[in-house]
Amino acid sequence: MKGLIRNLSSDRYFNVYLVLLMDLFVGFLGSVLVFFVTNEIALLFNYQIPHDCLHIMKVWSFSGVIGLGLGFFIFKTYRSSIRFSTLRDQLKLSLAVFIKLVVSVSISCIFGNPEVLGNKCFGVFAAWIVLDFTCTVTLLVLERVILIAVYDIINHNVLFAEKRYADNRKRILVYGINARAVSVADYMKSSKTYNVVGYIAKTTHAKGKTLHDKVVYPYSSAEDVNNLKERYNLQAILFPGTISGDSDRKELVDYLSENHLAALIANDIEDAAGNSTNIHVREINIEDLLERPEINISYKEIKDRFANKVVMVTGAAGSIGSEICRQLASVGVKRLILFDNAETPMHNLRLELEDKFPSLDFVPIIGDVRLVERLDFVFRKFRPQVVFHAAAYKHVPLMEENPCEAVLVNVVGSRNVADKCVEYGVEKMVMISTDKAVNPTNIMGCTKRLAEIYVQSLGCSIENGTINGKTNFVTTRFGNVLGSNGSVIPRFKEQIAKGGPITVTHPEINRFFMTIPEACRLVLEAIILPTNNKICVFDMGKPVMIKHLAERMIELSGFRPNIDIKIEYSGLRPGEKLYEEVLANDENTDPTVHERIKIARVRQYDFEPMKAAVGNLETMSRAVEIPEMVQYMKELVPEFISENSVFCKYDQKKRQA
Repeated sequence: MKGLIRNLSSDRYFNVYLVLLMDLFVGFLGSVLVFFVTNEIALLFNYQIPHDCLHIMKVWSFSGVIGLGLGFFIFKTYRSSIRFSTLRDQLKLSLAVFIKLVVSVSISCIFGNPEVLGNKCFGVFAAWIVLDFTCTVTLLVLERVILIAVYDIINHNVLFAEKRYADNRKRILVYGINARAVSVADYMKSSKTYNVVGYIAKTTHAKGKTLHDKVVYPYSSAEDVNNLKERYNLQAILFPGTISGDSDRKELVDYLSENHLAALIANDIEDAAGNSTNIHVREINIEDLLERPEINISYKEIKDRFANKVVMVTGAAGSIGSEICRQLASVGVKRLILFDNAETPMHNLRLELEDKFPSLDFVPIIGDVRLVERLDFVFRKFRPQVVFHAAAYKHVPLMEENPCEAVLVNVVGSRNVADKCVEYGVEKMVMISTDKAVNPTNIMGCTKRLAEIYVQSLGCSIENGTINGKTNFVTTRFGNVLGSNGSVIPRFKEQIAKGGPITVTHPEINRFFMTIPEACRLVLEAIILPTNNKICVFDMGKPVMIKHLAERMIELSGFRPNIDIKIEYSGLRPGEKLYEEVLANDENTDPTVHERIKIARVRQYDFEPMKAAVGNLETMSRAVEIPEMVQYMKELVPEFISENSVFCKYDQKKRQA
């Protein structure tokens, strides 16, 4: 009893075995109640139930407990949270009771001596079935209603909750008046951090109305929001679900910024199977406000494609590689091989996967794609069937200053991985490329374009039968990913935390952005499309002005741009473009069945000359013959014209032409 009271007066869930025992006891009472009702009805007609019927009643009652336990086990009703019961949970209870009745009837017919009922056996059994089902379901639902009521009284009544939290919680409003908003508000009742005082909605129809005892407050302007803030001492607005794609939500976020109110977002936390298991409340990030069209992927087809496959990811500890690993972990791969040379990030990824995916068979391997012997060991021992090649050097200014290392990792390393895929019969290799490979203006972009050429020409040679092998190659290009290591958003957050200034390279610079999860989802989707030996480019949406991005991040942090935190311009860095190339348009791509994935129209290269060229680049890079190597790269990729770089001097003839 103490345990039950402790559960009711805390924010923990009821113990599943306690719920099971209570439900079984209630189910037994339901059967007993049936016979009490049956006896009372019989007495009304001056009929006494024969003493011989007591045996069959006992058999019915106790077999019903067995049947109910079986039903609870099948439908896992005891694992559902009583506080957040839904109609679906009640349906499961009803189905469990149905199984109870099937078992009760079956066992009673075999061991209960039903002949004592005489020719009324069928009618009596029919009455018992109806009464037992009605009584048991009613008692189970009533049990839950009572527990929820007691929990609500103890935890949410003003006399208890307000005193317990001493009003130290942040007073917030939940945006919206739909079922999702009500669900989030109910969930937040047990929060020790936030106190939901009502709902806010851009509507006049709900003025003065209440939802679950919470008042709905309409708004139409920033002034209305300010009045609510002052009148009710509000500190934040909580948005259920996403912000992007909803103009009203974005408008309200602007109003909150003007009135220095926090904007919070409540996201579902999902397990590996995609089931919502909890709600996580966090501050709204800049990623939530960008115009991001929803990405739909063929989850079932992807899951079928990777089921029972051994998959290897190079660069597994990086931003893109680690997210690919997370998504692969949720689709039932047989084994996941993690390959990276970064020790600490690999260790952190290992701990994360062990925690989130305890049943996942994965192997973390420290290795370098530049070392053929290490790659050979991994391919020989684990025999991967699918390889995602995400290992790369990606920072433009650093690679402009270290071109030999860019060639060794991005070009030679990609060649090594591709060659091993062919040698060991890998089914498919997916190379992660970049938008900077399109008309490259820097060393990094050119090395990625050279890697694309090698991989695509190798795949076409296999397809044409000039090289023996079965590996299909797919290359995916996309632009900047939000929140990746070294990207502008983490940098801006650090500068804001220090009080500024925020440094932007140029007032007109813009970039295409995509979040890491959505980029990786499109990578997985590209695999199931007919894209063998093709370069897939992703529709990145609209370009974003970096200056506007900085201003928005300052506002979301509660400051005023160029007043509280300055924005300074540092000038374009070596190799940096002012405007990125548009990846996917009608002039440079062909469509696929997925609206966000296109096939790039690129020039075809013969494999043997490309193989020799990569060998020459490797020799030059290892000898650190930088001028000769860069000029050779410009010969191999004629569209490579450097910008804001020491290598611009090698482009004089191209510029004159």
